[in-house]
Amino acid sequence: MTRRTDWAEYACPDPPGERDGRGVTGPAGGEDCDAYGGDGPYGDELVGGSRRRAGGARGAGGARGRRRRGREEPSGEDGGTSASSRAEQGEPPGDPVERARAICLRLLTGTPRTRKQLADALRKREIPDEAAEEVLSRFEEVGLIDDSAFADAWVESRHHGRGLARRALAQELRTKGVDSSLIDAAVGRLDSEQEEATARELVDRKLRSTRGLDRDKRLRRLAGMLARKGYPEGMALRVVRQALEAEGEDTEFMVGEGY
Repeated sequence: MTRRTDWAEYACPDPPGERDGRGVTGPAGGEDCDAYGGDGPYGDELVGGSRRRAGGARGAGGARGRRRRGREEPSGEDGGTSASSRAEQGEPPGDPVERARAICLRLLTGTPRTRKQLADALRKREIPDEAAEEVLSRFEEVGLIDDSAFADAWVESRHHGRGLARRALAQELRTKGVDSSLIDAAVGRLDSEQEEATARELVDRKLRSTRGLDRDKRLRRLAGMLARKGYPEGMALRVVRQALEAEGEDTEFMVGEGY
């Protein structure tokens, strides 16, 4: 009889370096280990199917690039506080309110952000708290900052784009500073039936890559993938058991072990 395995074991079932179904050496579970990674317009690190490379391609004019080698560039989107950096980024010197407004508008261009994300950015740029509060409150009044809409769009994008369950979605929104009441409202729009249907779709897509493996290893792969995406233990094991039964696998051992 197969022993009962703790649910934590399913989160990363295979030893590091084991090849996944695509034949690429990586962490356990292959592409599913970065289940909390970016997807869609919200915090996306993938552009056009490939990761954005730091620095980008070099343009023409190598000599000009060499002349600029000595210039120090600010690191990160919110890095750098020198006067030259502010001038290059179009930030008005002097007035902290105008600086805060310019920083927020730049950061909001093309990418929704929460109030906390903007507040953190202003703090890094050494904007006084009073000026930051004035600008952030004004942006909320006119709808440029809307954490409720952000949470709703995040849940919609990440659930359908990455198949994340309510628990994982709530954790992501917490890290972005969304209020708990807004998180509850956003993830509450996903009912258990929809969540289970998505879990079945995820298992069906991964099932083929596990064919040829022994039964226990298939179980670990499939259940581990759902665990990393935030699905409850009971739901995940039930969905995996039904998928394996449909392929003719003997799953009586799962019943005996309390699955």
